[in-house]
Amino acid sequence: MNEPAASTPPGAAGSHPLMSIGEVLGQLRVEFPDVTISKLRFLETEGLVEPQRTPAGYRKYSWDDVARLRFVLTAQRDEYLPLRVIRDQLTEWNASGGAAGRQRPTLVAVGPGGEVPGQREQEPVESSELRLGRAELISRSGIDESTLGELERLGVLVSDPAGWFDADALIIARAVAGLAAYGLEPRHLRGYRTAADREVGLFAQLVAPLARQSDPAARSRAAETARELVALSQQLHAALVRVGLRSTLGR
Repeated sequence: MNEPAASTPPGAAGSHPLMSIGEVLGQLRVEFPDVTISKLRFLETEGLVEPQRTPAGYRKYSWDDVARLRFVLTAQRDEYLPLRVIRDQLTEWNASGGAAGRQRPTLVAVGPGGEVPGQREQEPVESSELRLGRAELISRSGIDESTLGELERLGVLVSDPAGWFDADALIIARAVAGLAAYGLEPRHLRGYRTAADREVGLFAQLVAPLARQSDPAARSRAAETARELVALSQQLHAALVRVGLRSTLGR
């Protein structure tokens, strides 16, 4: 993973100019096009960045704040780390007197091949932004029409009412194509759908109270909580499978 850029722009070192939240957004969107003002506010409420405030209450960010935000966003995007892990790393570096924005996030859990689960094929966070027809989904995922139909029948793949598939559908289809290379067929995936439905029911109880609030910050927190729960679930599932395969592998 590339180290987050943290150098002070030319001309800023001497005067250390402060930036508005809109200016910070412009800086970050070059590397993180999905970041929003709501996201920056949410990270502030979580204590991951502490911009200064003007007497009128407006946020003012330093270049160190921007570097810190780059670190957090990189850790989420590339390493899929939960916020509490990122917060612990930032706290550790602050205590040691280091510049967190100039560090690389420490990977906490990886897949059996050293990859972060879901990282390589991960589409933009807002899955609804991608719309694929059946032909394009087949072309980009590597499955065939027969397999797509079977996945729909089993409820593993679901299109929207207009017949479009989103980014998550593409991730699922690609995973199915990869498993098929090892001889696994769609019928073998019923358990995945059932297990996912159980998790959805469990996690929904945790995020629904926040999602129902009218406060935008609360809804942002609900979305962030859901992403963390998904990441933790992936880590748990991967670890349990690895443990279960140890006896087969003779380890």
